[in-house]
Amino acid sequence: QVQLVESGGGLVRSGGSLRLSCAASGITLSYYAIGWFRQAPGKEREGVSCIGSKDGVPYYEDSVKGRFTISKDYTKNTVYLQMNSLKPEDTAVYYCATALPYSGYGCQTHYDNWGQGTQVTVSS
Repeated sequence: QVQLVESGGGLVRSGGSLRLSCAASGITLSYYAIGWFRQAPGKEREGVSCIGSKDGVPYYEDSVKGRFTISKDYTKNTVYLQMNSLKPEDTAVYYCATALPYSGYGCQTHYDNWGQGTQVTVSS
């Protein structure tokens, strides 16, 4: 049974930092594409950062470029999202997800496995 568990969310002031973790079980992350997504109240879910394969080039949504960094520790079967210089508009529930690997750049439209999400709230 595949399970993705996000952690690291919380309440932070504008300009602060958080590091989200996505720990996987029942799946070997190095074999899959990985994505971080977020959904704010009243808004559609959007891809924040995605990697198509183990050696793929990370994609970042324009609003997070230069502030967020995706990283992987395959020895721990865990993916991270380091979020710096947080802004109130980053407030959302953040999810990690996996998909079959792909060679393209960006986030795919279909991901097979999703975590339960972790809330990030940035106060002004």
